[in-house]
Amino acid sequence: MTEEPVKICKNGRRSRPKHLKICLMYAIVEIAGQQFKVEAGNEIFVQRLADAKGADVEFGKVLLVADGKAVKVGTPYVEGAVVKATVLDDDAKADKVLVFKKIRRKGFQKLNGHRQKLTKIKINEIA
Repeated sequence: MTEEPVKICKNGRRSRPKHLKICLMYAIVEIAGQQFKVEAGNEIFVQRLADAKGADVEFGKVLLVADGKAVKVGTPYVEGAVVKATVLDDDAKADKVLVFKKIRRKGFQKLNGHRQKLTKIKINEIA
């Protein structure tokens, strides 16, 4: 796949007007009840999705889109904006969270562990 062209914009500092920084297109998208800031090419872990490995998915709940020049903010969602992604791994696991319970002076101790199941996706395009 080809990378999207990188847009260049001026930095807001007045002391160095020639200083440039890279401004990529990004979006704030709601996936499985959580909000993520995504750019094209990002790989992120989200709550478990029903799609299989290698499937293409689209997320229409886009809250904000910025392309370096203009920012579109939705009320609550931006109309016509879609984030396209590919499922890389549908059976990933998060880090283990240890749950330790203790009642003092009673000899009660209990240790339990939990690993949340996640889905790893790669953001292909913000349209």
